[in-house]
This record gives sequence, C-alpha cells and structure tokens, in this order.
Amino acid sequence: MTMPDVNLSFDIECRKCPRLADFLDQVKTQYPTYFARPVPSFGADAPKLLIVGLAPGMHGANRTGRPFTGDYAGVLLYQTLHKFGFASADVSVSADDGLRLKDCRITNAVKCLPPENKPSGDEINVCNQYLAAEFASLPRSLVILALGNIAHQAVLKAQGLKVGAYKFGHAARHVLPSGQVLYDSYHCSRYNTQTRRLTETMFHEVFESIHHELRR
Repeated sequence: MTMPDVNLSFDIECRKCPRLADFLDQVKTQYPTYFARPVPSFGADAPKLLIVGLAPGMHGANRTGRPFTGDYAGVLLYQTLHKFGFASADVSVSADDGLRLKDCRITNAVKCLPPENKPSGDEINVCNQYLAAEFASLPRSLVILALGNIAHQAVLKAQGLKVGAYKFGHAARHVLPSGQVLYDSYHCSRYNTQTRRLTETMFHEVFESIHHELRR
C-alpha cells in the first residue's frame, strides 16, 4: 500500500476534488450564509479520543463550519460526549455557542459536503492525506472511534494499513500497530437511530468501553 503524505496540512480552501468543489460553489450560491468549505477538525490539540465521522452534513457542519453541529446527526453524539465528560454541553448548535471539548477531537474522513452524502472512492482517498497528517500530529496513546465503515476504512488507510485485516463491526475493538486503539460504532445518523440499528444504549456502551480503555 502507498503511504499517505503525512506532511500535507489541512487547507480550508482545498479544491482538489472538482466534483466536491463545484458542488460547494452551488451550495454557497443557494445558501449564501452557509460555511460551504472544507470543515476543519474541532476539539483538543492533544486529544485522548479522536472521533472520525464520514463527511459534513448539508445543514449541519456544512452550514455551521463545525463537525456534527446544527443537525440531527450531532444530537446523540454531543449528548453522549457530555454524559462521559468530553463536552461542556450536551447540545451543539453553532460554532460560536461556547461549547468546548475536553480530551477529545472530532474530524471527518471527507472534509467537504458530498452530493447525497456519498463521496466517491477517489474523493475519500484524496482527503485521506489530511487525515494521515492529523494522525501524525497526535499522541500514540490515542483512542479512535470510527463512526461507520467508511470512517473505519479511512482510519486504516491513513495509517497505511490493510483494510481487510481489520473488520468493521459495531462495538469492535482493534489494536493497531501504532499502539493506538480503534473502536467502531454505527454512525449516529438519523437513519440509523430512527430504524433502531443504533440505539442510545448501544452508543453509550461503546463509550463505556472507551472510558475504561482510557483509564487503563
């Protein structure tokens, strides 16, 4: 596997993916007040927990400029982060609402809003360079939570690992060669929570495991 470029810094003006760049231009025209750019990570500089989602939501992070903020997907996530001591509040409304994360950072596998929330394989690979650079700057004792299979695969690719060697599964735990520990969860999307594929109890159980992991 080709190792990603860990020296590539995140660029809020990135236009490396023509389809995504053109789509964001269209969104900005339709919604002039929206952030509508690549969304940066949010949280601690040296976190103990890194949460990796899929991509910004149209009326969430793409609108507010902060991951999982202002849309349904962030409801369960921020409630849970607050419950387990990672967030100063249980609701994330806007980038200037005063919410702070403790020992935690949230990022996405793809930094730009994709049409129909479906990034292409090439777009995931291009953006993976930014995720690799982020990992290179973080502690080796890091615990990672991947929300969904695409995020799970992006984490592995960013560390130069074979995706097939680590199977995604809700509540699965993987010890990576770096010494970092990767946990998986179904994504806290509206579809998954409303269909009960992911319940609050299931999500909290993953965080219980992470809580115990961090206390070892």
